[in-house]
Amino acid sequence: MTVTSVHKDPELLTMTVTAEYGVTADRAWELWGDPRQLERWWGPPTYPATVVEHDLTPGGMVTYFMTGPEGDQSRGWWRIIDVEAPRLLVLENGFADDAGQPIPAMPTMIMRMRLDDRPGGGVVMTMETTFPSLEALEELIGMGMEEGLKQAMGQIDDILAA
Repeated sequence: MTVTSVHKDPELLTMTVTAEYGVTADRAWELWGDPRQLERWWGPPTYPATVVEHDLTPGGMVTYFMTGPEGDQSRGWWRIIDVEAPRLLVLENGFADDAGQPIPAMPTMIMRMRLDDRPGGGVVMTMETTFPSLEALEELIGMGMEEGLKQAMGQIDDILAA
């Protein structure tokens, strides 16, 4: 079923993306917990991800880069804040330079991913991103964050079907 809604709330400084999948929470958690599965969907189809570091424990880091069709690379990082497998993942999300180091001039966000059982079977995946300011929300939406997440999450059905 993939993405069912995107809601932006400028007052709360949030963007919430909701998707539904016909699998158990344990199976959906593997999309995050297995770096090889994560890199199959984290990033739009034209910018596939390569996960370099993957430690989903509080205080752990996930680092990655996405490679575009012209060979250009965008790097990012997550600092893991909270994990309650297979239901909750909270992380700080930011941009990295070519050496994989955080870029202080770019905003960081807090992302809260939740997996809830759906009545009748399957799960609802909710990803709520909280931005540090309205300017950051507008800047990142303007950079394509909303469309990129929708495209990225749109790849999940094929992974789950395999």
